[in-house]
Amino acid sequence: MNSILGTWRLVAEDAWDGSGQPRPTLFGLMPLGTITFTWAGRMMCVLADGRPDPIDGQRAFGAYGGAYTFDGTRLEIKVDGAVEPAMVGTVQIRDARFDGHRLLLRPPVGFRGAEDVTREVTWERIA
Repeated sequence: MNSILGTWRLVAEDAWDGSGQPRPTLFGLMPLGTITFTWAGRMMCVLADGRPDPIDGQRAFGAYGGAYTFDGTRLEIKVDGAVEPAMVGTVQIRDARFDGHRLLLRPPVGFRGAEDVTREVTWERIA
């Protein structure tokens, strides 16, 4: 089994609808992010829209952390700190798979209210 331990940088964010058509991503065309998983079962994640000047004048940003469990295909995070107060106390679940040296995380379909949208976030280990 591949290890999730360490620090990863965001390299891609993809989104598509039920028919496979591309949909807008949450963090734009230049997403920035890091995620760290410790041996003690704690994690933290920071994500942002990295475009110099977002077209709509708004910049997406998110950060959260908490205790996690990982069984090789499913990541479960019990959020105990977040920029968005509504996330605190929730359990965030992501399907996970490894593709070479990359970690691909996929939240449930409909994440963030987009009913038929599937999202996938690709991370590359940096430490």
